[in-house]
Amino acid sequence: MIRVAVVGAGVSGLAATKCCLDEGLEPTCFEQSQDIGGLWRYTEHIEAGRPSVYPSLISNTSKEMSAFSDFPYPEHFPVFLPNALLLDYLRRYAERFGLRERIRFGTTVVSIRKHPDFATTGQWNVVTEAGGKQTSDVFDAVMVCIGNFSEPSLPLQCFPGIERFRGQYFHSRQYKHPDVFQGKRVLVVGMGNSGVDIAVEASRVAAKVTISTSRGSWLLSRVFERGYPWDMVSITRLKTLIKTSLPGALSWGLTNYKMNKRFNHKNYGLQPDSSWHVREPLLNDDLPSYILTGRITIKPGVKEFRDNSVLFHNCPEEEPVDIVVFSTGYMVSFPFLEESVVKVENKHASLYKHVFPTHLQKPTLAVLGFLKPFGPVMPVVEMQARWVSRVFKGLCHLPSQSVMEEEVNENKKNQVKWFGLTYDEVLKTEWLVYLDTLASFIGAKPSVLGLLCTDPKLALTIFFGPCTPYQYRLGGPGSWQGARQAILTQWDRVIKPTRTRVPAGSSSSFPSLLVVLGFLLLLAAVIFGFK
Repeated sequence: MIRVAVVGAGVSGLAATKCCLDEGLEPTCFEQSQDIGGLWRYTEHIEAGRPSVYPSLISNTSKEMSAFSDFPYPEHFPVFLPNALLLDYLRRYAERFGLRERIRFGTTVVSIRKHPDFATTGQWNVVTEAGGKQTSDVFDAVMVCIGNFSEPSLPLQCFPGIERFRGQYFHSRQYKHPDVFQGKRVLVVGMGNSGVDIAVEASRVAAKVTISTSRGSWLLSRVFERGYPWDMVSITRLKTLIKTSLPGALSWGLTNYKMNKRFNHKNYGLQPDSSWHVREPLLNDDLPSYILTGRITIKPGVKEFRDNSVLFHNCPEEEPVDIVVFSTGYMVSFPFLEESVVKVENKHASLYKHVFPTHLQKPTLAVLGFLKPFGPVMPVVEMQARWVSRVFKGLCHLPSQSVMEEEVNENKKNQVKWFGLTYDEVLKTEWLVYLDTLASFIGAKPSVLGLLCTDPKLALTIFFGPCTPYQYRLGGPGSWQGARQAILTQWDRVIKPTRTRVPAGSSSSFPSLLVVLGFLLLLAAVIFGFK
């Protein structure tokens, strides 16, 4: 029996534990806190080494797109989930697949080191601590599932004058409630999702709120075309195929046109630089109206802090400020690993397919969840876990070290700088392309053309409709008998919690994909080489 150590019992750790069980491996999951959930388990106090969220946090991706591929959300759950309901879903998942008995709570992983005979066995010595007592165990493989929202980055050296600023400042990780902003003049530095959420909440009680952004960002709303969830409308096989087939300049122009259809980003101070397409758009439902009503003002990057004010680039006037919130991201950190195991260069981990270190003699250590796709994270980490567990079992094989290193080095050529951090363009890779790549490794990628001959209704739904994770359970290892039905009823579960009043004589209005003629699928396959 192959023994696998899983570090962390958040989304990635639960998926890893479940996928190990599916493959007949023997996982032991180590969780330093007393419960599962990781990022989605809210606590009022901030715990060292754990993500910290604010109580109002709501998922940016819809329940159908972010479900585990063989475990749909309950139909009565809202389309976008408050953190408490998402945690409830994770608990249901752990209960359904018997994961809790595999988790050692209150156990911190102190170190993971190669076993003396690693070159032949690929084994690891794992030292853990619980109740003040350390224990050492030998495992055949390791899955690192600690996420990347635990160690905040606060690059104060990038902000001249901050040492003389007399006001209060803190990282967005420390934020819990807006009371701290009552009657204050607030500056949020950085335009990540958390920063914008905090700015919106602060503006309801603060005297003034300003967001400083050097590069701007595209802004999406959860409510998209015809009132449907943004990701179910945007992330389809057809749209991804078209987008990835276009030249870069044309793709940027199309994105620019589509993003500005809802509102002109330039008029709101949000228009991103043309090179900024490497970063995922923001998701916020309130920001445009709050800018329009004067609650929030957008400013350029910070030039200099002064005693009680800030000076922005290209703005001659000082802006009085009482509190600064730095929404400046997080660091990549593996405190229990030797630096030689996972190489971190320029604060970026060099991993093949964002999962495997390229230089290990045996592929028995994997890192899950260290990428930021433009789309739901849960199906991505689940697919990573499915692939990794089959690599550990010897059913899937990695390319040679030279091939893996060549790909990683090629990715390093595409980098941008932001608050002193280095971001790899490929970390923002297309969600569907990445999922399909890993699915093809394990034989779980759906064949749309094959289904067109045997099940045309399903084929058309898969190609033209949202790419929900259930598609990756139609065939191959780990196939699920309920996958087809889950796909064909996905819009029903979207409508269920919102259509609580139905006028007499009305009919369903959600997208009917089957009216699209089948030959369009074949035409797309011929033109774009879709398989």
